[in-house]
Amino acid sequence: MKLILSRKGFDSAAGGVPSPILPDGRLIVLPIPDDHSLTTYGELAQDGEPLAPLVSDLTRGRLTARDRVHLDPDLLEESLPRSPGWRPLFGQMGQAQGHLRNQGVGPGDLFLFFGLFRPVTPGRDGWAFVPEARPRHVLWGWMQVACVLPLDGPLPPEMAWASGHPHCQRRASNNVLYVARRQLALDGLADTLPGAGVFSHDAPALRLTAPDAPKVSDWRLPSWCYPHGGRPPLSYHADPGCWRRQANHTELKAVARGQEFVLDAAAYPEALPWSGELIREHAAR
Repeated sequence: MKLILSRKGFDSAAGGVPSPILPDGRLIVLPIPDDHSLTTYGELAQDGEPLAPLVSDLTRGRLTARDRVHLDPDLLEESLPRSPGWRPLFGQMGQAQGHLRNQGVGPGDLFLFFGLFRPVTPGRDGWAFVPEARPRHVLWGWMQVACVLPLDGPLPPEMAWASGHPHCQRRASNNVLYVARRQLALDGLADTLPGAGVFSHDAPALRLTAPDAPKVSDWRLPSWCYPHGGRPPLSYHADPGCWRRQANHTELKAVARGQEFVLDAAAYPEALPWSGELIREHAAR
């Protein structure tokens, strides 16, 4: 099996600002804008929190409720009205999909989605970032793959419910949908958990950026992540200089390029139990 750390949501390039951590600790993921999409920010909410005011306030009006949004990965049924048969989806295309294909990502593999987040507070002029709080990379959701659907022709009739997904609006080469399993299936995980979902609140265990790190891409990972003994490193991180082994953790200078970082869980037997425990402890209920 493969474990994929997948960068998704607002950041300094796409959206222009981090996604917010609300005062009660909730992680609210802001999907990036997309002029080709059928969905607007004004239609979306997460955990009862409408996204449009957050988007408008935090971008200072550069994006509003009328702007169209790339809702991908699409993990929460309650985000929008759904057609019968709906399941969580994730789309990828182009070079990023080529990397997933070359890494052999497919059914059974597990995506952990991360993004750039920063605490916010309500004020007289709406939502604003907490000045003294620094942005950080945080894990915010997961999806285990049931099947991979190439978008090189019409959708199969049984997948008609997926037609509104933004990747179905782009008939490009190397464009696919990853469809989620209905239930999570990981060795050693006894709990019955959904095959996709989001983490409800910020927590130290979900943070990738090291405490007090000078850059958000300076990560602190579990000790078992260190590539040694000939084990293949996390993809895009073959340079030994970006890794440092400490007594009780591993430090990684994560690369700026690339959306999908793939780890071969067969070489890292701790990877899937660690992922399952994160999901069990932090999944939104």
